Amino acid sequence: MAQRIANKFPLDTQARKALGVALPFSGGGDAVFNSNYSTKDQIKSNLINFFLTNQGERLFQPNYGANLRAEIFSIVNSQNYEYLKSKIENDIKNNFPNVSVSDIEVLGSEDYNSIQVIITYNVIPFGIQDQLNLAFN
Repeated sequence: MAQRIANKFPLDTQARKALGVALPFSGGGDAVFNSNYSTKDQIKSNLINFFLTNQGERLFQPNYGANLRAEIFSIVNSQNYEYLKSKIENDIKNNFPNVSVSDIEVLGSEDYNSIQVIITYNVIPFGIQDQLNLAFN
């Protein structure tokens, strides 16, 4: 009987090989930064970095970033949540081709000028499913 073996990124099999820097920065002890040792954690950190970066902030890559802060604080009302959802989905499709969005939920409070974005996504080649929660106050 044939069995399906889940795809696994080759670097995930090497326990002591870091894939990148973990976000948020919270190095403890002697470390300045914590490292990610799994593909799932590194992709989540990459998404956080992308969505919290405004265009023009990264040197030599002026188009990198989602400009999400500017969009959110100019449109904190329930009529524009659909625009925000489509922008996030297009940004992920254009900048992270191996990531597909399952669901995007936008929860806002117009009175407090705050918004929370919950993105449920899949990493296609590896069968990874995860959720990203971004809060803007």
